Amino acid sequence: MKKDSLVRINNPAENEEDPLTEILRQGARSLIAQALEAEIELFLSQYKDLRDKSGYRRIVRNGYMPERQIQTGIGAVCVKVPRTRDRFYQDSERITFSSAILPPYLRKTRSLEQLIPWLYLKGVSTGDFSDALAALVGKDAPGLSPATISRLKTVWQDEFQQWKKRSLAGKCYVYFWVDGIYCNVRMDDKQCLLVIMGATADGVKELLAIEGGFRESELSWRQLLLDLKSRGLTTAPQLAIGDGALGFWSALSKVYDNTRWQRCWVHKTANVLNNLPKSLQSKAKAQLHQIWQAADKDEANRYFDDFVNTYEAKYPKATQCLEKDRDSLLTFYDFPAEHWRHIRTTNPIESTFATVRLRTNKVRGCFSANTVIMMAFKLCQCAQKKWIRLHCPERLAEVVKGVKFVNGIEQKRIAA
Repeated sequence: MKKDSLVRINNPAENEEDPLTEILRQGARSLIAQALEAEIELFLSQYKDLRDKSGYRRIVRNGYMPERQIQTGIGAVCVKVPRTRDRFYQDSERITFSSAILPPYLRKTRSLEQLIPWLYLKGVSTGDFSDALAALVGKDAPGLSPATISRLKTVWQDEFQQWKKRSLAGKCYVYFWVDGIYCNVRMDDKQCLLVIMGATADGVKELLAIEGGFRESELSWRQLLLDLKSRGLTTAPQLAIGDGALGFWSALSKVYDNTRWQRCWVHKTANVLNNLPKSLQSKAKAQLHQIWQAADKDEANRYFDDFVNTYEAKYPKATQCLEKDRDSLLTFYDFPAEHWRHIRTTNPIESTFATVRLRTNKVRGCFSANTVIMMAFKLCQCAQKKWIRLHCPERLAEVVKGVKFVNGIEQKRIAA
């Protein structure tokens, strides 16, 4: 009788170990070992000409460090880091090998370190945290208990306090995006998050400030702006983009009086549509879109006048809401056309804080005001790595120098 050549692979649900996952772990171990071997060979080649008194190579291989487990997205992977020995007689001048791939105290991969705060900040409660991670990295993963989240929250709070006190001396932000974010949590409903993002002279967007404020009052905004100034941000931004919160604009004129204003078109569109019946909102929205997508300021003003003439008789509140901010809505035409997509709205802030609202909606009654601010700070830090850089950042230097732009084009180019 022929032996059965079929090998039964059990259903993963029947066993604690998934065969496919184990294959992936073996592959990961092999790849890590190869990477470490390449790393130590490169290290040894850098010092191959160093010799001791007897003429032998000073730095040689010396076995491996004790095996340790690294928690990864596919579970625990056992690794051994190679080590070296320096034969030099003075301990203080000996050269040691330290792996950049696996630092001495690494116990979790960076992706897993990011996974922990994201699971919490995305809505997984501390009580359900272990179950969520068990499905990802195995049931026996150490250091991933609910207590880990409590420790992380303390670390995050310390990081946030240090970040708030950082020096801004020598920094220059060409554009500001500002907004007041209201989170749906059970705290003082007059409290909101005052957020400022800035664009550096290299076109990189950075989180500049985040603080709790009393609604969006002038006092709250002024305190925040003065704090930035006291920490070294003495150079005023060229343009600030925000909604209609009068408190911010009043504070800005007193702290950075040379900064120009650009009203957010997304907020303004919502405000205007609120004063129109639903049956007209779709058409009106398209007409408003025509204004801020116009190729030049003259065309935008024509669309502006058409909108006012169309709705003024029956819906004066809608047209007054639009008309009162005409100048500040069209400021972007005096800046490089390459930046219009960035400076017409406060979308960089709105898109980032959608995640904050998601988390606070899930645990509406479990946050203090400080926790909300700290959580928003961590989310922004994660999101900041993926923020889109300003297009044609070289134009920012021209903006800082005071070069005049007409309909997005540098004036001297028009003359040519």
